[in-house]
Amino acid sequence: MGPEPSLNELAGRLPARLDRLPWSRFHWLVVVALGITWILDGLEVTLAGSVAGALRDDASLGLSASDVGLANSAYLAGAVGGALFFGWLTDRLGRKRMFSMTLGLYLLATAATAFAWDLPSYAAMRFLTGAGIGGEYSAINSAIQELIPARRRGWTDLAINGSFWVGAAMASALSIVLLDPLLFSPDFGWRLAFFGGALIGLVILWLRRFLPESPRWLAIHGRYGEADSIVTALEKRIAAEGHEIPPVSERPVSVRPRRSTSLVEVAVTLFRTYPRRTVYGLSLMIAQAFFYNAIFFTYAMMLTDFYAVPSADVGWYILPFAAGNVLGPLLLGRFFDTVGRRPMIVLTYGLSAALLMVSGLAFRSGLLDAFTQTLCWSVTFFFASAAASAAYLTVAESFPLETRALAIAIFYALGTGIGGVAAPWLFGILIESGSRDQVLLGYMIGSGLMAVAAILARLIGIDSERKPLEQVAKPLSWD
Repeated sequence: MGPEPSLNELAGRLPARLDRLPWSRFHWLVVVALGITWILDGLEVTLAGSVAGALRDDASLGLSASDVGLANSAYLAGAVGGALFFGWLTDRLGRKRMFSMTLGLYLLATAATAFAWDLPSYAAMRFLTGAGIGGEYSAINSAIQELIPARRRGWTDLAINGSFWVGAAMASALSIVLLDPLLFSPDFGWRLAFFGGALIGLVILWLRRFLPESPRWLAIHGRYGEADSIVTALEKRIAAEGHEIPPVSERPVSVRPRRSTSLVEVAVTLFRTYPRRTVYGLSLMIAQAFFYNAIFFTYAMMLTDFYAVPSADVGWYILPFAAGNVLGPLLLGRFFDTVGRRPMIVLTYGLSAALLMVSGLAFRSGLLDAFTQTLCWSVTFFFASAAASAAYLTVAESFPLETRALAIAIFYALGTGIGGVAAPWLFGILIESGSRDQVLLGYMIGSGLMAVAAILARLIGIDSERKPLEQVAKPLSWD
């Protein structure tokens, strides 16, 4: 027999121990407790879009279309800042510690939105709400990647990201009731909608108590004992459920523990070690951010201004749109683990670009009504939802563990900042012009960005399906 492996070598076996675990109730807990973040984001974004008509009512805040777009851009700007700040903390302090902090900020800010009295106060609360959600993205995406077995990582990540649209559907149903002028006044219903979002978040705080810190993160920070205890407890728990746990076949790898990773190391990793991945990830994030934020934040205004749909009825049109977005990742997600990441990203981005262009031309020609416009968007975003989710999956799995949360934050921030923050404001102006030609211009920009991303995916995409994270990007702490 050979010598006993050292603690550092045992730490190097933890990823293999996690990846070999059969799917269990624990993994469903991860999906529910962490995936709820996207439900909240969907709730927030959809509420903001659904209540746009109510906010423009003189009996309420009396905002213009561009004011609403500006407030929505403030939400996205907050998400950018929150992602960067909390992403940096997540890599230093751990995934689990950030859960409560970012969720707490979200709860307080979205509840405070219900008490806004003018544009500055409304925009400020939207900014802080976005900061909480942006911070969640970094911590949650990191934890999902590090707790889910490699063979199911693609489908799980896409399905969780797609749950955004469960929140969208919830918000749509909520808006149908709360924006009904026969039930609530124009200045009261939208306030109840935001306050309801905060109440839903309280349930998540309780669920997350049962989630552990990422063993992968603990191991590289020299806390092997804690990491081993978590994985051992999981193994016993899953075995008690009747699952057979296969042996670990990978040889031990020595780990050099570290307290933190400097920003210089992060920059070197992104721009020197993996420059092609950086370009690729940015292209995916920018394209999907513009595509989604431009269209969805102004969804309600499109329906009210061009199709004369009453603001109280907008929710009925968002429901089928949300259904298409939920079904896309659920039905297509497994192909990202079987057919492969690269071909599926090319397919979903390419089809999204083509379908948006076709529906935009039909809109310009006056061939659509409110129903057929919604149908076109629903089909388009069936593919776009899977594409957008794949962008987050790609960024999260393409860089070393030590830089993962901050890398996610940087890509989200740059993607949303470049492709998303200005999009709602720009589309608000285009819609306010009343010109179908102007709106088509916005569609053409979104379509073009998605097409460019599809081409880059074909040329420099990463084939990371069913591979351990450590094989896709070797940790900086591994010898």
